[in-house]
Amino acid sequence: MVARVTTVAFQGIEAVPVDVQVQITSGNPYFALVGLPDKTVGESRERIRAALHASGLALPQRRITVNLAPADLPKEGSHYDLPIALAILAAIGAMPGDQLMDWVALGELSLDGTIAPVAGVLPAAIGASAMDKGLICPAESGSEAAWASPDLAIVAGRSLVQLANHFKGTQVISRPEPKIREATAALPDLADVKGQETAKRALEIAAAGGHNLLMVGPPGSGKSMLASRLPSILPPLAPRELLEVSMIASIAGELADGRLSDRRPFRAPHHSASMAALVGGGLRARPGEVSLAHNGVLFLDELPEFNPQVLDSLRQPLESGEVVIARANHRVSYLARIQLVAAMNPCRCGHAGDPGYTCRRGSRCAADYQERISGPLLDRIDLRVEVAAVTAADLVLPPPSEGSRDVAARVAAARARQSARFAGLGLDRVRTNADMSASLVDEIVRPDRAGAALLSDAADKLRLSARAYHRVLKVARTLADLDGTDHVGRIHLAEALSYRSCGNRLAMAA
Repeated sequence: MVARVTTVAFQGIEAVPVDVQVQITSGNPYFALVGLPDKTVGESRERIRAALHASGLALPQRRITVNLAPADLPKEGSHYDLPIALAILAAIGAMPGDQLMDWVALGELSLDGTIAPVAGVLPAAIGASAMDKGLICPAESGSEAAWASPDLAIVAGRSLVQLANHFKGTQVISRPEPKIREATAALPDLADVKGQETAKRALEIAAAGGHNLLMVGPPGSGKSMLASRLPSILPPLAPRELLEVSMIASIAGELADGRLSDRRPFRAPHHSASMAALVGGGLRARPGEVSLAHNGVLFLDELPEFNPQVLDSLRQPLESGEVVIARANHRVSYLARIQLVAAMNPCRCGHAGDPGYTCRRGSRCAADYQERISGPLLDRIDLRVEVAAVTAADLVLPPPSEGSRDVAARVAAARARQSARFAGLGLDRVRTNADMSASLVDEIVRPDRAGAALLSDAADKLRLSARAYHRVLKVARTLADLDGTDHVGRIHLAEALSYRSCGNRLAMAA
């Protein structure tokens, strides 16, 4: 007789069904585990042996064969412990095997028989719901699984004994409730920033349209301070966005206590980050910072200090909105629709262009520093602003009367206009102006005659690429949305081009 329990393997954020098959036959005592398991899965036999002993049971002194089907799919992670143990319990008659057929199980076993939380419970719950089955998971992950569907049956147990008693009918485990992560502290407010009106205007435009932003200025001018206040003016996550963000965080094991938050992610990796850390990968192909920032902000401070090859690995995710990681035996993809915000000094010493300052290395200081950023990556950044040093006169001024709440209201109104426009066209997957394709830009953004003439002239003088041309139109569309008008005029295109010209000066300096 073969006992069966269903679990899942993860390919990206997709949960693929895996059939755990256990057969106990006569012969010398042996525990065979087959089906392309990695070392973590292979070590499960010792955890299962100890957990059963702590639960008052023991493995039979016979030959136990565990097969994880399909056999050609790599199996990784400790979440296979629980389904294997349940299948063994069903095989020895300690649990009703016919009831387990309607469930998907995952969890890691401790040596004392308790069930430890694992990564990926939310995608597994969504997969179980698609298979029309219930979910058996660790108690600490139950609230995370409850977000998948209100109709999903969930048994979140704390130990093997508790699960066995539940399925025997001697104990009832109630269904967990979904939980929200409470905001621990208020976000930094734009009212703290004195001066820098141009940079604050660019930050508002970036938030309204989801545009990429580069701030260039000397040390201490407030670039990082401005970037840290971007989340305070971004709208909360929509339900679909919340689910996408939470699935990636679940796979990465970053959902604290299974609680979800509607705040947009803000990731700020150090400039020493490797390519695998930034875009994902590694031996087990985990999501990187660019995927963990999905539907949020990826902030790269000291941009030229990143490895140039690591920076160029962002070019494909910025264009397609996903990261594809290919290995010899499998291929996974993670969502990575991000808003890139970067900050940099104009040169190595940081003071190029300051009045009265002369660098000992001359113009080569700025050129060598800036050429670490490739032209194709710069071409994907919509807004480039120069952030001048703050003077003492700025610091003694009273705080600005307008804070993040006022700016966030304008951003929300602009995004509402965009959502209504795209919904009217039946484009549910397009959420901001930055997400528009080139063909959609040509259809939606139709400047008047004066604006079209200005753009045509500027495209020749600034030598705009086709990508840059369409990105200018996207920014102009956002500016019109902030003004509350459907008409894209010359004034909108002129302001959009002004944010592009700073990047051209930077590129020529390099």
